[in-house]
Amino acid sequence: MAEEEKKPSEFPADKPGEKRDDEQLVIPDTLPLLPVRDVVIFPFMIVPLFVGRERSINAVDSALTKDRLIFAATQKDISKEDPEPADLYTTGTVCMIMRMLKLPDGRVKILVQGLTRAAIEKFAQVRPSYTVQVAKIKEATAPAATLEVEALMRNVKDQIERLSTLGKVVFQEVMMVLDNIVDPGRMADLVAANLGLKIDEAQVILEILDPVKRLEKVGEMLVKELQVAQMQVKIQSQAKEEMDKSQREYFLREQMRAIKNELGDIEEGGEEMDELREKIKKAKMPAEVEKEANKQLDRLEMMHPDAAEAALIRTYLEWLVDLPWAVFTKDAIDIDKAKSVLDSDHYDLEKVKERILEYLAVRKLQKKTKGPILCFVGPPGVGKTSLGRSIAKAMGRKFVRISLGGIKDEAEIRGHRRTYVGALPGRIIQGMKQAGTTNPVFMMDEIDKIGMDFRGDPSSALLEVLDPEQNYAFSDHYLNVPFDLSKVMFIMTANMADPIPDALLDRMEVLNLPGYTEEEKVQIAKKFIVPRQITEHGLTDKLIRIPDETIHAVASEYTREAGLRNLEREIASLCRKIAKKVASKKGKKELTVINREQIHEYLGVPKYLPDAEQETDEVGVATGLAWTPVGGEMLHIEASIMNGKGQLTLTGHLGDVMKESAQAALSYARSRAAEFNLPADFYKNLDIHIHVPSGAIPKDGPSAGITMATALISALTKRAISKDLAMTGEITLRGRVLPIGGLKEKSLAALRANIKTVIIPDRNKKDLEEIPKEVMKELTFLPVKHMDDVLNIVFPKKTGVAKTPLERKKTKGAPKPKHGAKAGRKGATPRT
Repeated sequence: MAEEEKKPSEFPADKPGEKRDDEQLVIPDTLPLLPVRDVVIFPFMIVPLFVGRERSINAVDSALTKDRLIFAATQKDISKEDPEPADLYTTGTVCMIMRMLKLPDGRVKILVQGLTRAAIEKFAQVRPSYTVQVAKIKEATAPAATLEVEALMRNVKDQIERLSTLGKVVFQEVMMVLDNIVDPGRMADLVAANLGLKIDEAQVILEILDPVKRLEKVGEMLVKELQVAQMQVKIQSQAKEEMDKSQREYFLREQMRAIKNELGDIEEGGEEMDELREKIKKAKMPAEVEKEANKQLDRLEMMHPDAAEAALIRTYLEWLVDLPWAVFTKDAIDIDKAKSVLDSDHYDLEKVKERILEYLAVRKLQKKTKGPILCFVGPPGVGKTSLGRSIAKAMGRKFVRISLGGIKDEAEIRGHRRTYVGALPGRIIQGMKQAGTTNPVFMMDEIDKIGMDFRGDPSSALLEVLDPEQNYAFSDHYLNVPFDLSKVMFIMTANMADPIPDALLDRMEVLNLPGYTEEEKVQIAKKFIVPRQITEHGLTDKLIRIPDETIHAVASEYTREAGLRNLEREIASLCRKIAKKVASKKGKKELTVINREQIHEYLGVPKYLPDAEQETDEVGVATGLAWTPVGGEMLHIEASIMNGKGQLTLTGHLGDVMKESAQAALSYARSRAAEFNLPADFYKNLDIHIHVPSGAIPKDGPSAGITMATALISALTKRAISKDLAMTGEITLRGRVLPIGGLKEKSLAALRANIKTVIIPDRNKKDLEEIPKEVMKELTFLPVKHMDDVLNIVFPKKTGVAKTPLERKKTKGAPKPKHGAKAGRKGATPRT
């Protein structure tokens, strides 16, 4: 049950000598009890009530069936849903139920009017509703109007009027009734009912029976309410004044800043502004950059701290002060020490090491040398990234690395303009901040895998970064001030140079890192991989030993790659097997030597088999050599002649270049038909089929030209080709043999296939310097200039071809040319 509203009745005016209504009432001794919450009902007060509790509804029903009288008593604790007798005040009001309305939700709404005070003498019934025996409380008779009483009543009227002017809600009807009341008791009840007192305070007023004392008590509470209302008004006034003062100060401060800015007298900032200004000073920026930083700081000082642009400027200034404008590391110009560091971290790679030592030597003589821009090109796993770390270590510089693979947005390099939400500098500036110096070793991986789309071309943005004539003033869109990159040593890495745009490739010094030979892999595994894997797996040299022949077998039979990643995985697998054996309960901590015969127990059957050797010399079968990213391979090119209509069939998943080489070989054979004792129109009645085995693997490249021509001429002349001879070279229509690439890898493939003689183009003699010495001892290289030279080697007896002297001795030459044939394995297009 809860009170909905409290609206007092309009009390009739008392007339002197007239009997009060409560004195004429006949109150029964026993009445239904209605416990009420959050309101104290005074006599003559009309109040609407919502009744929802079961016992209360039963009490209302009981009153309505009799004389409509009910006794209302207030709960001491309004939170109790089912109050006990002890939870109710004993003094209450006898009320008349004037109206009753049943609501759809089961509750009852009643309108009651207080009649007279009464007190509970005894609880006659508890269920289904409270019934109590009450005793009517007879109030003291109001005294005759005296000056004191008149003054008290006027004072109360004045206070209630003042209270209404201070914001207290007092109904106009109440004010009109107050003007006509002459009974101090009724005035006290009316004011108390409309004052909004607390339950306990209103109950105190109800229990005071003397009219004058009751009015005095109400007067005291009015004084307290007046003081509270005045304090509220004062607080509101102060808050409004403070707000007006803050607004006034803000406008004055803005005007002051504008005036001082015009006069050139920059106002002293707060603690944050002073800190930023000190950082700008300590950063030792170039004059142009420092001017821009101070300009932005001045703008920040003039802004309100909560302004949206203030946060953007603050972030921009933090980027400026955090960049290493004048911080650099001193290069370790000790050539011998640098060489020792490079040798201890990497095996071989002499050209790269020599280039780094040359740079250090020049730095020792000329301090203002610009940083080199190197590009390491090589297959995966040959140590390009780790070599960059070793270079930084050898030079005593900081190392920072970013990956460019897959980026398509120019803003990744140059950054976003500050007008965009969430704008940041590009990855170049971010890397410089990470390095913390102006001269780090900055590595950019996978430069050959940069993409482009509608957002721009990142490779074009890199042109400024990698140009020594421009990067001293690199402009990032976010910073919008020049940043010096000329002292940075940039190192790019790529798997292939072909996808790199020419303009970008022209700005870099390309150093090729070819795949490792089997002997090199063994040496690297002995010095680096095996010790590292033994340590990482918690083993020692007293628990495991892997001999050289085992490493040889693992490299040749379980891996096929130019790099070392799979070899390291296989060696790690061997270490895990031994670690499991040692860690088991039954395992003994004794030395385990992994011999070649035991490899299959740990690694399973071999994954790769060596290239198959021909058993006999055959007609129409020539052995060619191909380059792949994982090393060289053998190609057994087969040619077959059949009666037909002059059709040339090419199979084996060949690329366009290889198909063109086959056409050129056929044209060469037709042009020399008389010398081969063939009819001039031999091709009209024959079908020629050229096939390259392993048809599932795509193949392409020009260097199979002489091999195809040799196989075709062998098939036409019925002359067998030696199984111990391999060849590589491009052929023209005139029979000239052009140079090829990948000679080192192709030579290793021939050696693995137990072939001892290799025909190479004469212009590739200079590349023999790159062939390892142990390979040169095992192979004989025969340089040729013309296809006639090839045929004189392949068919040493009379063939009808022109006689030319053969160079059968081993030769040496200069560095390998940039161009050449390339090949790939499963998934990439192989090139012969």
